[in-house]
Amino acid sequence: MFRTREITLLERLLDRTLRELSNHPIGSDEYVRTMDAAIKLSKLREEEKPKHVSKDTLLIVGANLLGIILIINHEYAHPVMSRAMGLLLKPR
Repeated sequence: MFRTREITLLERLLDRTLRELSNHPIGSDEYVRTMDAAIKLSKLREEEKPKHVSKDTLLIVGANLLGIILIINHEYAHPVMSRAMGLLLKPR
């Protein structure tokens, strides 16, 4: 029923790093190093997330599909007659 998300190795490392912060007093060298590692891991996790398609791109794709559908419908309703084929320039 509910779709569960698999926890990645990067998320496990970040969780372990954040839990490790409670073992060190605030301001100590170990705390600062652990905090730096947590910041780096969170940046890596943000880069790992999938990018979303922008609304502009969706609009362009939709307009292109609409144009293709209109052209196909016009060609279906108004086929090129065999007489008109003679008027077309032939490639040399």
